[in-house]
Amino acid sequence: MHILVEVLLAQILGIIGGGQLGMMLTEAAKTMPQHISKVIVLDPTKECPAAKAGAEQILADFKDKDAILDLASRVDILTYEIESGDSSVLKMAESKTAINPSPETLRTIQDKYLQKSFLRESDLPVTDFALIESLDDLKHKISDFGYPALLKARRDAYDGRGNYKLKASTELENAYESFAGKPLMLERFVDFRMEVSVIAARNTRGQIATYPVVENIHEDNILKITIAPARVPSQVAKDAEKIAHKTMAVLHGAGVFGIEMFVTPDDKILINEIAPRVHNSGHHTLQSSATSQFEQHLRAILGLDLGNTGLLHHTVMYNILGPSGFQGRYKMPHIAAENTYLKMYGKTESKPQRKLGHINLVDADDTKGTEGLLEMLASIKEQARPTPA
Repeated sequence: MHILVEVLLAQILGIIGGGQLGMMLTEAAKTMPQHISKVIVLDPTKECPAAKAGAEQILADFKDKDAILDLASRVDILTYEIESGDSSVLKMAESKTAINPSPETLRTIQDKYLQKSFLRESDLPVTDFALIESLDDLKHKISDFGYPALLKARRDAYDGRGNYKLKASTELENAYESFAGKPLMLERFVDFRMEVSVIAARNTRGQIATYPVVENIHEDNILKITIAPARVPSQVAKDAEKIAHKTMAVLHGAGVFGIEMFVTPDDKILINEIAPRVHNSGHHTLQSSATSQFEQHLRAILGLDLGNTGLLHHTVMYNILGPSGFQGRYKMPHIAAENTYLKMYGKTESKPQRKLGHINLVDADDTKGTEGLLEMLASIKEQARPTPA
């Protein structure tokens, strides 16, 4: 009888987005059959990574109103792995199913200006910013910011897309016109010493847990390497985790959030951006932590107790990206190195800068340390490079 009750309580999970994050959420769901009986994803790519991992797929655009409402009607709980869905449609879908993180939170975070305004109103540290409504407005407000400064699209921008670094007044007109009428904002440039992030979770009962702060290294605005834990003074780590905890306390809804931050030259923390979903800089948790960020997200939205977030091992995560100058089918990398975990995402075609997989290098016996792991990574990078099939 007890087993029957557990089966009846298992829920159908819906995910908007079926890329690599949806794939790893699907894999985590499979380890929780007593809580999740089935996964359905909405994604415009046929045989998306999540579908290859066993999720049922609705083939449609992330913003397709009918498809979102159809998905909501077929699941017990709905979440997302990409923040480009239509928050107003998700708000409508709340009458059909539970949605986390909340549509209100998604709406706030989707718009970088609303996000920064919310953070400032919540007394959380951010750089100076301003709304830009015209070219004349930009020319007027840039005088308060100086050069360099960042002109940003307010919506649908990630991995550096939608950012224009202004270096001189001669660039203003070209920069403004390059956004083709999109809503814009201006940010003061942060001369940061390091980029870091904290993966944080909040469950439906208000319990909050944060993973240790990690260090992120970007190339061409795309995350290339994550180092866990970050090589920062202990006080900086404590400050970053405290800010992440406060951020989760003021946000609505449940789930895992990736909170990206800058460490300034004087060791102050500024929030850069928040992702209302599992995050690339949290992939290390698949091997470094007792509870991966993917399991943690599911635990959070299901209202379960959050899992242990302590680091079991020093870990370096390396993103496998499609090389420039090549598009097409590629050979799968083969990595032969101790305590190295290769995770490919099931994408059959390589494109420049496309995220195809990642490697976690784990210091299982605590003898290598971070520098040893980075040396190890340098020796296997070429093995991980995608090449034509």
